[in-house]
Amino acid sequence: MPVVALTIVAALSAIAALLVVLRQAGMLQRLRLLAEQSVAGTRSEAETTRAALSREQGQQRQEIGAHFEGVRAMLESKLREMRDGNEAKLAEIQKTVNEQLHAAVEKQMNESFNRVIDQFAAVQKAMGDVQAVTAQIGDIKRLFSNVKTRGGWGETQVRAMLDDILPPGEYEANCKVRPDSNDVVEFAVRMPMKGADRPLLPIDAKFPVEDYERLLAASDAGDADAERAATRMLERRMRDEARKIATKYINPPVTVEFAVLYLPTDALYTEVARIPGLIDEIGRECRVLVMGPSLFPALLRTIHLGFITLALEQKADQIRDLLGATRTEMLKMDDVLERLAKQAGAFSNTIDRARTRTRAVTRKLRGVEAVDSGRAEQLLEIDAEMLAEAPAELTEE
Repeated sequence: MPVVALTIVAALSAIAALLVVLRQAGMLQRLRLLAEQSVAGTRSEAETTRAALSREQGQQRQEIGAHFEGVRAMLESKLREMRDGNEAKLAEIQKTVNEQLHAAVEKQMNESFNRVIDQFAAVQKAMGDVQAVTAQIGDIKRLFSNVKTRGGWGETQVRAMLDDILPPGEYEANCKVRPDSNDVVEFAVRMPMKGADRPLLPIDAKFPVEDYERLLAASDAGDADAERAATRMLERRMRDEARKIATKYINPPVTVEFAVLYLPTDALYTEVARIPGLIDEIGRECRVLVMGPSLFPALLRTIHLGFITLALEQKADQIRDLLGATRTEMLKMDDVLERLAKQAGAFSNTIDRARTRTRAVTRKLRGVEAVDSGRAEQLLEIDAEMLAEAPAELTEE
């Protein structure tokens, strides 16, 4: 009986253990089901969330695309407006330029036509003048057949150019350059040099019209022998005149070492210049410069530049003297400033010593209670007018 009871008890225990195991297995199954359900729910929620996110991303993408399309459309509109405005401005500028260019071209053409018309009128007038001059050639020939009249014409030309180019009073007419001779040169120009005794440049006008006319007549006739003979006579005449000028009018140091032989016409000067080596030999042997109406003004302008340079040098000397005087005065001023600096240094040292003593007294009186300024003035008998007369810096301190 006890064995049976034990067996029954063991069986019941086994059944209870089996029931526990079965209960645990059921719980595990339920847990598995719950876990599967939870995973399924989580998956469903994730799918839902992913779908929502996809919808939101698509919506945002559409909104961004629409925004970009709006921005692009606005930019295209602005660019189109700018292009249209630039094209309109360019068209306006082109129209203005075309109008101005057309007006300038039309004005230039009108001026050109007017000049052409004026030139034609001048040519017609000149032809009439030539005819009148041709009628007066005989009178001119008779006029220049007189030696004195020819010389007067050249002298008048030289005087006019001297008056026009040189400063007033820088030349003399009919000047005597040699004290031992009564010969006078037609003109003598004072050279631009420093000093009271400035040398003179002799100028004499010559017009060998007979030799020149013979040369022209032979050339017009085509007679080579007569032309060569006339050229030799003109050459001889020029050499003789140059030697006379060198002998009579070149007298250093009263004059410079050369002189000028003036020919009144460029045609005559051209014929003289055509003779090989004549002008160079006259300049080298006689120290005489042969010049015509085209070259002589250039020489005078060079001399005039010399006068300008001399005046600038004189002004430079005055400026240098003024700067020297200024430097002397600055040195004197520097001495005065140095003395003032020394005095200011002494004043500063005295003031520093006084302030040092004041600060020492203040330190000693640090424990004494201060009174108001009005009471202090009464106790020390300090007049308000004295404080008013003191410098502002001292009253502030």
